Amino acid sequence: MSWSDMQPLLWQATLETVQMVGWSALFTVLIGLPVGLLLVLTDRGGLLANLPANKALGTVVNVGRSLPFIILLIAITPFTRGIVGTTIGVDAAIVPLAVGAVPFFARLVETAVREVDRGLIEASAAMGASHLATVRKVLLPESLPALVSGLTTTVVALVGYSAMAGAIGGGGLGDLAIRYGYQRFENGLMIATVVLLIVLVQIVQWLGDFAAKRLAHR
Repeated sequence: MSWSDMQPLLWQATLETVQMVGWSALFTVLIGLPVGLLLVLTDRGGLLANLPANKALGTVVNVGRSLPFIILLIAITPFTRGIVGTTIGVDAAIVPLAVGAVPFFARLVETAVREVDRGLIEASAAMGASHLATVRKVLLPESLPALVSGLTTTVVALVGYSAMAGAIGGGGLGDLAIRYGYQRFENGLMIATVVLLIVLVQIVQWLGDFAAKRLAHR
């Protein structure tokens, strides 16, 4: 296969990968951030201390983290079909990508928020701030650099997950590598997809590190 033949395939697959990772990252933040905060808030000594709820939520998160992604892809097929109406293609891949990344990101959020100086939290409470205000004005701003680093790690993992989703027709660079590089023995295309995945990861990592450093020195 010539380079002129590979170019449109690689471009389309790259766009699909970016679409999958972008949407799944958005849903991961929207769900994983509140879950991570609840893990901290409901723990012993937290603003909403509730140990039974904390243990239950922690168990759900641990179960989600323990499932290998390739198994998760297959296990939640009925759920994926119920959400998007199909189990193949880019839209179908976004569902398991988000489901797999939420517990991973939630634990990173928990770690980041726990690093906030407890004295700041106590000072906020002493000034009569509500729990919501403490979260918005203390916990989130103070943990923001660590949260950005955690999100960067999660997005890098999502790039790898998206390539794995190609194994079941999820689209993107992983699907292209399997259909052409593996099944049709197009080694040049296989190498090109690997290079593009590496480039995507490097771009994400650089942007995340840059943002985290800027926020840490704001």
